[in-house]
Amino acid sequence: MEILGFPVDAAGRCKHYHGENDIVSIKFKCCNSYYPCYKCHDESTDHERQIWAKGEFDEKAILCGNCFHQLTINEYIHNQKCCKCNASFNPNCANHYSKYFEM
Repeated sequence: MEILGFPVDAAGRCKHYHGENDIVSIKFKCCNSYYPCYKCHDESTDHERQIWAKGEFDEKAILCGNCFHQLTINEYIHNQKCCKCNASFNPNCANHYSKYFEM
């Protein structure tokens, strides 16, 4: 899976968010491409960001940067770690859910 935007390492950390647990990339509905964060998307594209509707939360749209397993949106928002490798995700990402998902 290719991670677009401004990743700084193979786990998907980017120039905006590069803490130990910042290992999630999100597939944006508008362009079907993975970016480390909404800022990377907005700085890299010439279109408006679209958010995933609640009825689409079974879509595999989250990429774990530790094992590269694709999670559904539901798996991601209801857990603080990867359901395959148990890598912990940054709990502060929940503060930005509304930038990606209909909440």
